[in-house]
Amino acid sequence: MVQNLVKQLPEAEKLDVLGEMKDEYDDLAESEQFGVVMSSVKQLMPRLEAILFKLQFEEQLNNIKPDVVSVTAACEEVIKSDSFSKLLQITLLVGNYMNAGSRNGKAFGFSISYLCKLRDTKSGDLKQTLLHFLAEVCQEQYPEVMSFPEELIHVEKASRVSAETIQKNLELMGRQIKKLKKDLEIFPPPQNDDDMFVEKMSSFVTSAHEQYEKLDLMHKNMEMQYTDLGAYFVFDPRKMSVEEFFGDLKTFISMFQQAVKENQKRKEAEEKIKRAKLAREKAEKEKEEKLKKSQRLDINAEGDETGIMDGLLEALQSGAAFRRKRGPRQAANHRRAGHAVTNILAKELMQEDDPSSSKSSGKKLKQEEKEEPKLEGAESLEELLERAAPRSS
Repeated sequence: MVQNLVKQLPEAEKLDVLGEMKDEYDDLAESEQFGVVMSSVKQLMPRLEAILFKLQFEEQLNNIKPDVVSVTAACEEVIKSDSFSKLLQITLLVGNYMNAGSRNGKAFGFSISYLCKLRDTKSGDLKQTLLHFLAEVCQEQYPEVMSFPEELIHVEKASRVSAETIQKNLELMGRQIKKLKKDLEIFPPPQNDDDMFVEKMSSFVTSAHEQYEKLDLMHKNMEMQYTDLGAYFVFDPRKMSVEEFFGDLKTFISMFQQAVKENQKRKEAEEKIKRAKLAREKAEKEKEEKLKKSQRLDINAEGDETGIMDGLLEALQSGAAFRRKRGPRQAANHRRAGHAVTNILAKELMQEDDPSSSKSSGKKLKQEEKEEPKLEGAESLEELLERAAPRSS
């Protein structure tokens, strides 16, 4: 309501004209009647502006104070953070290693804005950036660095703060308090007993001035902290604003956290591919073993000569072909069969040379056959020859 009055209130000259029409009050329209009443209030516009300032003071205070606190805390966090300092050391080391031998090598430091450009440097295969490499190095070798975002919790709020806006709002608040003080000093005496404007505003301006002084002190401390931050990171705080510095830092934190997540996804994908490759190799190996096994079985199958040479070569290489032993009984039988065949052949040849002695030789042969011990399973010459064939060959 007060804001609308300040915006829409007629000018002082028009109010004076309406004030002269108070005798015709009943004949006027409602808006004109309102103008007549308002024209009777002395120092109307200064009163309305002072009341509006009083109503908005707490809101202005709450808008400025949190921003000042956020920037001050963020400056302290960035300077005192050991993990962030370690990260900057690693970044400088990596940069010097990459620039070794060039004019940029052996650098003592770098601009804080360079952190946001780490993503612009890519690997040969364009799959990774320098930021991904830095995040991987920190995660594997310097895990204590990974907690630096938790130590810079006020950076995000500070990145939304405009130091210029804070300065303007504080200056406006100071001017309003100063003007109110002057207005109260020259303000006319109360019109009646209900006019308590000076009394209430005097109490308010005292309290407002005290709060303004505290807020101004906090703002000066914030500026001093930011100046120290500029000296610590070697940049000109007048050229790089609070919003710009903490905005770059906030962007880098977000990029670093995103790079960590992307590295994790990439490792999971590589592990998945590796497991699939091992499973495929295992399946192929099992398939080959099964095929070899089936080929060995095919060697013993009737009428199937597929894979015989492979089976024989495998048996020769493994030595299985030389491990078969002949039993003692079978070997003795073969020796007896050999001797019997030899004796029979010799006797038959003698009979062919001397036919006259065939009868006597036949008797002798029968006698020798009786004397010759009978071999197991050998009933004729043909069988003896068959038994002796493997031995002779």
